[in-house]
Amino acid sequence: MSRPPTFVPPACARARVLETSRGAFAVLDALPGGGREVKGTAMLLPGYTGSKEDFIAMLEPLTVAGYRAVAVDGRGQYESDGPASQEAYAQDELARDVLAQAAALGGPVHLVGHSLGGQIARAAVLVDPRPFDTLALISSGPAHITPGQQNKVKLLSDALGTMDMAEVWEAMRALDPPEDADTDGEDLRRRWLRHNPSQLLATGRQLTVEPDRVDELAAVPLPKLVVSGERDDTWPVPLLDEMAVRLGAHRTVIAGAEHSPNTDRPAETADALIAFWGQY
Repeated sequence: MSRPPTFVPPACARARVLETSRGAFAVLDALPGGGREVKGTAMLLPGYTGSKEDFIAMLEPLTVAGYRAVAVDGRGQYESDGPASQEAYAQDELARDVLAQAAALGGPVHLVGHSLGGQIARAAVLVDPRPFDTLALISSGPAHITPGQQNKVKLLSDALGTMDMAEVWEAMRALDPPEDADTDGEDLRRRWLRHNPSQLLATGRQLTVEPDRVDELAAVPLPKLVVSGERDDTWPVPLLDEMAVRLGAHRTVIAGAEHSPNTDRPAETADALIAFWGQY
């Protein structure tokens, strides 16, 4: 589970609802201050069990560099409502949500996806790349997650089938290492309880069966960036290196980060995005 350094947005950001042709989505919308020209708009998609708050520490450096940054809760994530049907969270449905969100922001946008969010971003680009200036994949691999992570998703899915969200939370916290036991516990618990379990079941399944679509994505003439930490137990770093080569993408490895460089090393991750966008 990603652990944002804070759930309090910086002064440059406001929490609001983004109205789209496919419904309403909770966002953090951060704008450069001081009447500065906006160089572009970035749309940030969180990972599995995550939320828009996973980008909160990146918002200020992105706006200081002149970019509008909009972090989004997808349908059924945290503060965005979603239906009870698992079919509503099919990857194509989530991809079309992203297209609608980009349109509501006035596009085109720099699209950024972390982990599951990267695979949804990829799916959106493959449906229609026109609303996007660039694509950045943060710790998001070419296909399904590792067998070890697949087992974790299965355990979670089994638990969601027999327990309510509060009971699952208590079971997960019991397995946390001691150093994480009290880290932002109430904020993380509140976020967990507001996730739609159908969304977790459907997207968890997607992570375990996602096919390799790298060649399809490589054929899309859109500038691409692959970012990761120097360690990753969800998609091994050498696999992400190979994916970047296959995509013809820029590649950045964030020192000291693991699967969530956006929360582990947010300033360095923001710098990587800014340097990439500055070339286009």
